[in-house]
Amino acid sequence: MSKKLNIGLFGFGVVGQGLYDIIKTKNLNIEIVKFAIKDPNKKRSLPAELFTTDKEELLNNPEINTIVELINDTEAAFEIVSRALKSGKNVVSASKKMIALHLDELIEIQHQYGTSLLYEGAVCGSIPIIRNLEEYYDNELLHSISGIFNGSSNYILSKGFIEGLDYDSALKQAQDLGFAETDPTSDVGGFDAKYKLVIAAAHAYGVVVQPDEVFNLGIQNLAAADLQYAREKNLKIKLVPVAKELDDRNVALFVLPKFVNDTEFLYNVEYEYNGVTVQAAFADQQFFFGKGAGGHPTGSAVLSDIAALRYNYQYEYKKAKEKTDLSFTNNIELTVYLRYDDEDLVEALNFEHINERYYSGSYKFVIGKINLQNLIANQQRISDSKAFVAFADQLTGVSLASAAKQSAEVF
Repeated sequence: MSKKLNIGLFGFGVVGQGLYDIIKTKNLNIEIVKFAIKDPNKKRSLPAELFTTDKEELLNNPEINTIVELINDTEAAFEIVSRALKSGKNVVSASKKMIALHLDELIEIQHQYGTSLLYEGAVCGSIPIIRNLEEYYDNELLHSISGIFNGSSNYILSKGFIEGLDYDSALKQAQDLGFAETDPTSDVGGFDAKYKLVIAAAHAYGVVVQPDEVFNLGIQNLAAADLQYAREKNLKIKLVPVAKELDDRNVALFVLPKFVNDTEFLYNVEYEYNGVTVQAAFADQQFFFGKGAGGHPTGSAVLSDIAALRYNYQYEYKKAKEKTDLSFTNNIELTVYLRYDDEDLVEALNFEHINERYYSGSYKFVIGKINLQNLIANQQRISDSKAFVAFADQLTGVSLASAAKQSAEVF
């Protein structure tokens, strides 16, 4: 028998409303006892007595045994989630930045207090990737996880490639539709995708990495010339986070725009949709596709976690417990496309090998192999010079780089 869940819900925005819409159509032995909101003057669709601005009314209410956290304030979200877990309440959260920044501590709190934190809705909206990594792939060797993790940036890229809209116009449409924030930096800069990648990698490889150690470069500098190059080569540009196991000791994580060809699953993932490709040793390649944003798609993932808590479900972090020798590294070689104006930038990036170079009026690009650490060292310069960088090879083109490397082994 499932136990009755009495929920305290923090946040009643797009996802909170979507979750409520879904719950009221079900008979799941779930009741939302109280909503905590920030703005008491905002008109609500439910009776006023259900709402409060005092978080203590939820955290200190003995009737409430489950907290659902759906707010935008990262540090406030961490305080709510950690306090709830320590007080014996299970928690469902969709705050990807908060979870990525505090994942080590949140895992420790769960172990110490015997409570459960679930966060399927924090990674790729409606796609059930965390539960699959935790359960289906728990004994599987995963070569890589990659995909489209951010619907806002993908919407902009689709508008540009399919409809010919310039970047600014596509961004404005995304903002008008609620896909992108007023400050879109987290989405278009690859930060949102990075937080989701860090969470997914913890379940795939058992390696918890601080987000600021992971390189992310976004699509802000995308120009018409880059889209035209992609069209001529029958490619598309997608913003792709990658987690890849290089050998039995090293795993790499990064977020970059990527040229994808028509044989790849991601080629046909458009607009606000997300897609996750898992490359496994035995199951081979598998693909997950679904809406990555929106109240009802994300709300469905949150509800799935809530429903699982009725049966005392917990993440076991199985791969982390295996205590493998895997560690995170940025010392890898990538084949990239660089469109640039500043010749000194090419020199500073210190390409190890150049496959192609092109000059034509104001359009200049180079394709070649580079160490990721050189991109990291020159990230601000790339941004300031309006240069555009994209991953220009299949995942097999990611290789470990080392001064002591004895062979040019490519994985």
